[in-house]
Amino acid sequence: MTVSAVLQTSFLGDMVLTTPLLERLAASGPVHVVATPASAPLLAHHPAVRSVLVFDKRGADRGLGGLRRVAARLRALGAARAYLAQGSARTAALAWMAGIPERVGFETSGGRLFTTRRVPYARDQHHAVRLWQLANAPGDAALPAHPLRPSLYPGPEEHAAVDRLLEAAGVLPHTPLIALAPGSVWATKRWPSFDALAARLSTERGPAPARLVVLGAASDAALARAIADAVTSRGGAPVIDATGRLTLLGSAALIGRSRVLVTNDSAPLHLASAMNTPTVALFGPTVPALGFGPLAEQRVVLELAGLACRPCHAHGPMTCPLGHWHCMRALDATQVAAEVQQRVG
Repeated sequence: MTVSAVLQTSFLGDMVLTTPLLERLAASGPVHVVATPASAPLLAHHPAVRSVLVFDKRGADRGLGGLRRVAARLRALGAARAYLAQGSARTAALAWMAGIPERVGFETSGGRLFTTRRVPYARDQHHAVRLWQLANAPGDAALPAHPLRPSLYPGPEEHAAVDRLLEAAGVLPHTPLIALAPGSVWATKRWPSFDALAARLSTERGPAPARLVVLGAASDAALARAIADAVTSRGGAPVIDATGRLTLLGSAALIGRSRVLVTNDSAPLHLASAMNTPTVALFGPTVPALGFGPLAEQRVVLELAGLACRPCHAHGPMTCPLGHWHCMRALDATQVAAEVQQRVG
């Protein structure tokens, strides 16, 4: 039996994509995870995780004193091997200060000097696969035998929160839901036509017309209002605004109940992959080839192919470097609606 520690202190989506690695390691022994305060709740109820150690690297644990405190807590877990899923020098130093004898990380990582074994960073693979490969034996470049899909486990409290939200909105059982996730931390990733898409979808009629629900953080409330106003102007059913009203796992539970999710290249895309919800993913400044595309069984990526300036950034800059933002402005709401309607049925 091997006790493992996985250090993942990057973005929310990265934590979701780390779950196949956690499941692989859990087959050999207990797995403890070091996570940020934002991403730690994603691992609640996860059967592959023995414990989660919160590392508030930009808050209470910043500086050398905080690093030492967290290292002492990590040392007490008795891990024999650490996997540096987030390879910054600070995170790698944490594993070293904790005295974990074997420390595995990518050969491209900023913290590689603190590692005892370095794994190639397979740029041609999805990031979930790259992370999974951290557990390969030395010199082994094996790929998973089956397609990887991340996993999350919303609990009774998350499902109850979704029930309350839908009941308050007058949603009847078995009503189809179309989830929209218009937000992103990176401004140029935010497709500007979610309101036009919602207006178009709200005119669709059938024996069981779908309801639209907007997901996101509280900071996405203005985007949700614009979507709701566009639907109201067309006489559609009121949009369900879930922005800021659910936890991350609650959002995953709501996505899991939806027929389809339309999303930018942002965290909800990865929540949908974990819940295996059909996904229409909109890519602009970034491209799926960077390794962060959708992994749900039913998925489609819409992007402006052949645009020479794409990708312009690993994450997506706050403003278009060339000023035209053509990669997102040119994505047509009619085409997106057609993809959604195929998946709603």
